[in-house]
Amino acid sequence: MPNDVLDRLRRELGASVSTDPAALRAVREDRSGLISPATAIAVVHAGAVDDVQATLRLASETGTPVVPRGAGTGLAGGGVASEGAIVLDVSRMNRILEIDEVNELAVVEPGVLNGDLNDAVRPRGLWFAPDPASRAISSIGGNIATNAGGLLCAKYGVTREAVLGLAVVLADGRLLRTGHRTVKGVTGYDLTALFTGSEGTLGVIVEATVRLRPITPGEPVTLAAAFTDVEAAAAACAGVAAARVRPAILELIDPAGVARVAEYLGPEALAGTPPESLAAGETFVLAQADGEGATADAERIAAVFTAAGGRVTRSTDAATGERLLAIRRSMHAALASRGQVLIEDVAVPRSRLPEMFRVIEQIGARHGLEIPTLAHAGDGNLHPNFVFEGDEVPARVWTAADELFRAAMSLGGTLTGEHGVGLLKRRWMRDELGDAQWDLQRQLKRVFDPAGILNPAVMFEPVPPTAAATSPVAPGATGAAPEHGAAG
Repeated sequence: MPNDVLDRLRRELGASVSTDPAALRAVREDRSGLISPATAIAVVHAGAVDDVQATLRLASETGTPVVPRGAGTGLAGGGVASEGAIVLDVSRMNRILEIDEVNELAVVEPGVLNGDLNDAVRPRGLWFAPDPASRAISSIGGNIATNAGGLLCAKYGVTREAVLGLAVVLADGRLLRTGHRTVKGVTGYDLTALFTGSEGTLGVIVEATVRLRPITPGEPVTLAAAFTDVEAAAAACAGVAAARVRPAILELIDPAGVARVAEYLGPEALAGTPPESLAAGETFVLAQADGEGATADAERIAAVFTAAGGRVTRSTDAATGERLLAIRRSMHAALASRGQVLIEDVAVPRSRLPEMFRVIEQIGARHGLEIPTLAHAGDGNLHPNFVFEGDEVPARVWTAADELFRAAMSLGGTLTGEHGVGLLKRRWMRDELGDAQWDLQRQLKRVFDPAGILNPAVMFEPVPPTAAATSPVAPGATGAAPEHGAAG
């Protein structure tokens, strides 16, 4: 069967189909730390919608699993090869098709990088609000597939708030268009929102109509604060929300994270910045207010920080603000320089941030682990990081992660604020959703993907072939699925 599928793929798509060992190795991993034990039968480098449709029609006819993939920057293992699958790479579909200044929207292909879209629209006085810390390398299709978050969510929302419409190729190769170009539109079910965050399990995004925002006048005001205690820093961040201020950016890096960033960047890169002046064991908080009320908002944020015991510095210099943001964005590279990194992603109500940081410290101490943690503190989204050596995540790391996930849920939070479920978190998904919602979500997948060929190992456990005939829910295809202590 794989040879038949390959022959047909090559006849229809020619040089777009690759079985080169290096290409097959590359799609076994993303930036999650997971390396799939499976090897794809081929990688299709789609250059147009027709390539995607042809691939899915053939896959549907032959029952071949398909793993959609973009820039490969995912952090949950959602775009890595599964057993016997075609990896459908859409990163070459990278054209900006339209910029509509009057209606403040853009139409883009899925491979357009987040940062490239902003570079294209900024000269027109517009910007695209979703801002993953990886915007220079992450694609808009991937942002939409995972409903990515990032640094600006507390004020401007996650990716879903910026998506007006989609073009999606369904499992059988049909092209579906959802959504609208109007400011308002409520006809029927909101399928655009359903596909956003569906992680390639319902269809393959081939085009997106996204909302742009006007650039507001005035320079942003950046605040940097140092706290002697991470819980005090977290409480101060929650206090900003309680003061009814919405900063564009509110980021927290705990002492372990600050130490790793300082070690990685070195004294020269930190010269003249607040992290340089942090004492050992202090927590760093970065806030930025934008828009016409930036100065007033910054003063209110500074007052909250000071009242909570923080040492605060202010800057209205845009270059200084960008420099501080670059330090924040460097944390993943800093950790990766020390080994493999499992970047976790939980979210709790903002009022519970101090408790979650306390739990992380306790879990680290209990398992003898350093867990450098940063947080999008404006929306309660934390990223505890585990650094390890080798290709496989150690069992004690998964034990600690399990405790983290359950602690977040017990505090009224969620398993994932922005990375998605992917392969890495599917075994905990039912615990959060409950049986009724979990079953309904599996039934929704069956509606869009009756044969279960689309990213079958992602989000839900694949149904064994022996159970497929009697199961009321579409079976998944075979694929590597990390279990407790067994992923890497």
